[in-house]
Amino acid sequence: MSDDQPAHDDPADDEASAEEYPFTIEELALETGTSVRNLRSHRARGLLQPPKIRNRVGFYGREHVDRVRLIRQLQDEGFNLGGIQRLLSLARGPSSLLLRVVQTASTPFESEQPKVFTREELVRRFGAEELEALIDTAMRLRLLIPEGDGFSAPSPSLLDAAEEVVALGVPLHHALAVIAKVQRACEDVAEEFIRLFVADVWRPFTADGFPLRGWSDVSGAIETLRPLSSDVLLRTYEVTMTRAVERATAEELQRLTKRRRGRGPGDAS
Repeated sequence: MSDDQPAHDDPADDEASAEEYPFTIEELALETGTSVRNLRSHRARGLLQPPKIRNRVGFYGREHVDRVRLIRQLQDEGFNLGGIQRLLSLARGPSSLLLRVVQTASTPFESEQPKVFTREELVRRFGAEELEALIDTAMRLRLLIPEGDGFSAPSPSLLDAAEEVVALGVPLHHALAVIAKVQRACEDVAEEFIRLFVADVWRPFTADGFPLRGWSDVSGAIETLRPLSSDVLLRTYEVTMTRAVERATAEELQRLTKRRRGRGPGDAS
């Protein structure tokens, strides 16, 4: 007799609706892509709630599905089972609430689709001499990721921008150096927005004991952070770039006039 077939049915559990708890443990395994062995292990550790019993067989519902998916998601994020157990003991409410937060937080911000380039295509775009020397830098910056015989570009538009800059006469290694600096600056900006979320949304929510009414606010804050942070960064950059161009133009014009004024009477015109 399996652990899903107890010796005695609970009369209250016998009344559990078949619609609410439609899955046997084998069907739950198929629904969640988890082995029956792992499901039983989760039950033994207290990570998965006991099933409802009908006709001496254990049945599982949507809450069990959400709990199993939450466990798998947290494992993918690097949590061990002990850490997951402690987190589940703290977070009140249905598993679907925490699952939504975790899935929202792990959804990539970028909307661009990666594109695969052969080495020959990259050579045509940037030239063989510079590309071969700087391809390691491009991989370090995650502009290129080795894939098969070629390279995957997570953000093809960055390669397009680099190609346009090179076409202006800027050496490729200078363009990559600028991208590296922009990446570091963006990391600082991202950290500031994350600090706002953690300090003003997440930690007050957890300090309040994970109230049910607050879960949607947490998920909504993460979703809002995506377009809001991008818009703030873009608008701030536009204003900053305008000022920087004006300042650089004025400085260069002044430099040229000072050089001309410094010429002696015998200088060529």
